[in-house]
Amino acid sequence: MAEYRKLGRTSSQRKALLRGQVTSLLNNGKIVTTEARAKEVRKIAEGLIALAVKEKDNFETVTVTAKVAKKDSDGKRVKEIVDGKKVTVFETKEKTIKKDMPSRLHARRQMLKVLYSVTEVPKELAGKKKNTKEIDLTEKLFDEIAPKYVNRQGGYTRIVKIGPRRGDAAMQVILELV
Repeated sequence: MAEYRKLGRTSSQRKALLRGQVTSLLNNGKIVTTEARAKEVRKIAEGLIALAVKEKDNFETVTVTAKVAKKDSDGKRVKEIVDGKKVTVFETKEKTIKKDMPSRLHARRQMLKVLYSVTEVPKELAGKKKNTKEIDLTEKLFDEIAPKYVNRQGGYTRIVKIGPRRGDAAMQVILELV
């Protein structure tokens, strides 16, 4: 017997499908799909969440100094003329950052192997590339999703059957984070 469902696709198509659905599940909290796909997505998603729960607090905070471009009230860089050339003015600022320990960094990279990058577009400014923002799903896993499941021993997702799909009568389900 096979270890996994083939879902009627080649391996590359199957991996892309599952990666997309896992990314969508973690980004939105729930997805509607077929029962067979949901069972495969569940395996991957629960593994990622378990990894995030295990490495949730495995970081240290470090204070670093960084050179940052000085900006005016409009948010544009301040420039001054030095030797006949326009040069950007920089100032030093101290920032506190989270520095991953080696095992958390490894976990983050394992997650990035599965998850696609997600770009969010605000509804009022749809169609404008300038206003989009990149969502870091690994950070969302560590900061938002993992703390909810700290005291839970697995079983991070739920499958709810919603009936057969019109057309091919495949059983449709809602796969959601508990």
